[in-house]
Amino acid sequence: MQLRFSTCLGIPVMEEQTNEPIGVLSGIVLHPDTGKVEGFFVRTGGLFSSFSLFLPSSDIARFGVRVSIRSRDSLAPPGEFLRIQPLLADRRTVLGQRIETKAGRTVGRCVDVQFDSVVMQLTWLFPRRFLRWGDPIPATDILRVTPQAIIVRGPRAEDIVEEISTEEQQQLLSVLPEVEG
Repeated sequence: MQLRFSTCLGIPVMEEQTNEPIGVLSGIVLHPDTGKVEGFFVRTGGLFSSFSLFLPSSDIARFGVRVSIRSRDSLAPPGEFLRIQPLLADRRTVLGQRIETKAGRTVGRCVDVQFDSVVMQLTWLFPRRFLRWGDPIPATDILRVTPQAIIVRGPRAEDIVEEISTEEQQQLLSVLPEVEG
């Protein structure tokens, strides 16, 4: 099932066996190179004493209107998961990051993502520029993620022309018919 992360915020996390509520989803950890959803942050506790635990995506049994996990023992402070430490320290984020084309044109900031909840893979980026939403960008168009921006394949003609060498441009122009004016 395809889910937008913004709609997942606040979804209750429950233990599969007991159906006991544990907390609510409050964050996501995405691998900037592969687009894999490594896991989620779960806010637990009461109103005045809440804290965040990490839930690896491999420990999720079902994802829907609530998140069912195999065991409460799956949750732990983020510092206990050695596998995600490099990702948490890495400045190459996806959410909140500026998105620009290969040619350097700014598309906007990534304010939301969509992921596949079965394979836990990033599928779409949702940019926003000022108060306007931009066109969604498929994750397959991501070329690289740097600390400054997410570089994507540009849909504009100038991005395509930049990739064509001068020789190829001359060959294409010689094939086109002459147009007056």
